[in-house]
Amino acid sequence: MSSGVDRDSSEPKRRGRRRNGADTKAALLDAAREVFTEQGYESATVRTIAGRAGVDPAMVNHWFGGKEGLFTAAMRIPINPAELVPQLLDGPPEELAERILRRFVAVWDDVGGGQFAALMRSVAGNEIAVSMLRDFIKDVLFDRLLAELGSDRPDLRVALCATQVAGLGMARYVLHLEPLASADEDTIVSAIAPNLQRYLTGDISGGSA
Repeated sequence: MSSGVDRDSSEPKRRGRRRNGADTKAALLDAAREVFTEQGYESATVRTIAGRAGVDPAMVNHWFGGKEGLFTAAMRIPINPAELVPQLLDGPPEELAERILRRFVAVWDDVGGGQFAALMRSVAGNEIAVSMLRDFIKDVLFDRLLAELGSDRPDLRVALCATQVAGLGMARYVLHLEPLASADEDTIVSAIAPNLQRYLTGDISGGSA
């Protein structure tokens, strides 16, 4: 590894012997959580994260495949946004809400809510959880979907979509609110998809009928 590691001069220098693979991954994950929280997903760079961790930026690609993979690993979620977004967009736009809900319910059910549930339990008093959950919902997922759809008022639509996805996760996996907590996938999709689809592609002007 070259001694000329790219590093922001403001980033703290790390001392000690050369890290092994596990140490490098752990250092990158710790640095990623710090930098994503401080700067947000869009502003955070691989160079800054690697500099904070004291490793070569190439290690981000080597271990995580890029910034998206590192963000996913830092959140400990079993979804790769680089694969998820194209898969969700692969189909009729008017059925996008159904594809989103089916994918998320399937993933969340497989892990009992997983890190999403842990994040939502933490948001009341943990700025790291707040920042990373917000960035995933907004920057990583819905901003990209709405950009592809070309819908008007994208910022409002992102926030409205979040009420459905984050609200579902909270009610089903954190509050265990019945009968939603034990409802089957088809029931959830038929109940929630129409609202989510309107927020994605429908009329949200608020005008009278």
